[in-house]
Amino acid sequence: MRKIFLIICLFFLQQLHAKENPVFDFIKVWNFLKYYHPDLASGKLDADSLFLNHIESKNLNINQSISLLTKGLTNIVNSTKKGNAPSDIVDDNQDFDWFERNPSITIKNKKLLRAIHRNRFIGEQHYYVPKDGFTIDIPHEKAYNFSKEENLPLKFRLLALAKIIGAIDYLYPHKYLMDGHSTETLKSLIDECLIADSRKAFETVLAKSVALLEDTHSYKFYYQFHHKKEIYHTSFFAPFDYQILDDYVLVTHIIIPEICEKANIAVGDRIKAINSQSISEIILEKSKLLSTSNRAGLLIRLSDYQQNLLWMDDDTIKNLTVQKAGHSDILQTKIALVNPTNKAELEIILSYLRGKIQLKNNRTLNHPDISYFRIDQTFYFIEDVEDNKIDSTMDSLFTNAASKKAIVFDMRAYPDWGGFIYTYVYKYFGQKSNYFGKYYQQNLSNIGTFSYVQNPETYFPANQKLKSHQYKGKVFILVNEETLSASEWNTMNLQHIFPQSITIGQQTAGADGDIKRLMLPGGYQLEFTGNAIFYPNNDQTQKKGLRIDQHIPYTDADFLIPEDRIFEIIKNQL
Repeated sequence: MRKIFLIICLFFLQQLHAKENPVFDFIKVWNFLKYYHPDLASGKLDADSLFLNHIESKNLNINQSISLLTKGLTNIVNSTKKGNAPSDIVDDNQDFDWFERNPSITIKNKKLLRAIHRNRFIGEQHYYVPKDGFTIDIPHEKAYNFSKEENLPLKFRLLALAKIIGAIDYLYPHKYLMDGHSTETLKSLIDECLIADSRKAFETVLAKSVALLEDTHSYKFYYQFHHKKEIYHTSFFAPFDYQILDDYVLVTHIIIPEICEKANIAVGDRIKAINSQSISEIILEKSKLLSTSNRAGLLIRLSDYQQNLLWMDDDTIKNLTVQKAGHSDILQTKIALVNPTNKAELEIILSYLRGKIQLKNNRTLNHPDISYFRIDQTFYFIEDVEDNKIDSTMDSLFTNAASKKAIVFDMRAYPDWGGFIYTYVYKYFGQKSNYFGKYYQQNLSNIGTFSYVQNPETYFPANQKLKSHQYKGKVFILVNEETLSASEWNTMNLQHIFPQSITIGQQTAGADGDIKRLMLPGGYQLEFTGNAIFYPNNDQTQKKGLRIDQHIPYTDADFLIPEDRIFEIIKNQL
């Protein structure tokens, strides 16, 4: 019994110790002061200098961190400054339990932190927050460039991590949607940062930190890594193209036949494991290094042959567990990956990719009763048109479209022209003021909360003379994982303009809203969703994606034929 009691005591002591992280506490206090204390939030004092001057102080507890970081700051305890709170805000993120429920913090220091927040900096010119929701770059964040061969000094590594944590706590509107264990993960990443003895090790910490946002706007962050090839194991390519579906890799095209024949790999085969690691396990491990809003978005990006993110090591020979096409038989085989230094094989790969891109660019829906618009191919309608003839050109285009039985808006790409839907589709078909969503941007009177923006220009052109053509035909809106950000926003607009529309396809990226770009030490630029977007009834779009009326699940056949199955589904509904 005594032994069991000691084990239980040891367990709780370990748990208590696991929660203690002086560097994390220092970072939390510093970010709180950076975004709220008037001396820092106004730019009177430089927040980075405050951090760099004190971060390497040894063995500080949280009370000592509070005392050290507030020393010399203006005493505002007796101030009575207050701000006007907007009526409609998102404040799910604002959580001060880290100090309010922390028994280690003295009553005096809790009162101090409460007073700082109560008498926080309020104004449109916050030194570290953009004034306007559509402004991308976060102001006054320094690059602190180092050569790519050089690891950052410890205090700059910690400053980078501190800024990511600050962005999560105060600038990212969807922190409340992050995994519940993300705080503990960040603490463990601080420990990794402390011992990161190379630029590669530090970049791995950055990758893991940003992945916690689960935000597809942050997906491309890894492009900037100097050691991305080693971190993501992208040096060698498969001799076949593939698509990842839930728990297997589907072989969709043979690129280097000789290699595939030797390994007995054919189109339609399902790879269930690589080097004895299941595909589900590989997907999970990759999710810890790549930021995507949902699993569907992760799978489509892991399936991008050109990005080559499938592999877990740099071995040129892979052991594959394969289920043969059309059979339940499982075989074990070895396959050699393609070394891009082999110029002949590299040219075969490049030729294949060029053809694949051209095929995608040529995707279209030809039908006499359907008017088809691709969101990434709209600017050419006016590219060679004189400015004074743009309106009449677009009127003619939509007059023709309105004469058809159906209009199809293909939103499975990124818009090449912002005015196509926002200005001209709305102008021709819109019936009324077009509040098709709810857009929340940073509430400057209380950083970390986000207030609803009802300015007409956010949703539709101000003083627009509507032609109000009531289209009675069918409207189809096509979406998938490539429907991202502005494409999601425009889709919401279309859903409102055409109440009879049918949105059809797969889950969208789940990353709507203008991005914010944060400069980090080392010259890295972190982009993330900076505003929150909801449907008018407050339905969530972040991570969840857009409303879909007709969800079309993927099958193996969808990736093995050149035709677009959704086009056939639409034709059958006319």
